[in-house]
Formats: sequence, C-alpha cells, structure tokens
Amino acid sequence: MVSHKLSEREIQVLLMVCMDKSAEEISKTLNISTNTVYTHRKNILSKTGSKNKIGLVKFALKNGYF
Repeated sequence: MVSHKLSEREIQVLLMVCMDKSAEEISKTLNISTNTVYTHRKNILSKTGSKNKIGLVKFALKNGYF
C-alpha cells in the first residue's frame, strides 16, 4: 500500500532530489548527515511507490509539489 503522507523533512528532501542535488549537497543544506538523507530517500521511495529518481519527479509534479 502506498502512503502519500510525507513529513515536512521528507518533502524538503524530495524537492532537493528532484532538483538533482546529491546526498552530500542535501545534507549540507539541511544540516543533517548523508546517512539521514539516504534514509529519507528510502522512506520517500517506499511511501510514494516510486522505484527511482524519475519516479520521484513524476510523483512531485503529479501531487503539486512544484
């Protein structure tokens, strides 16, 4: 089952992933570790039912995040 309930931080990470930012860039911008970025990305993929970054971009566009 796909849950679209993303946390505020997951939304921030989602938007930065969609802007093609690396995990290192995201971690520096949000002041979190790269491991935390990877965890957020894994959770976002699971919650959105996406398989990769392209799927995340499609999800973000379809759901009005941009």
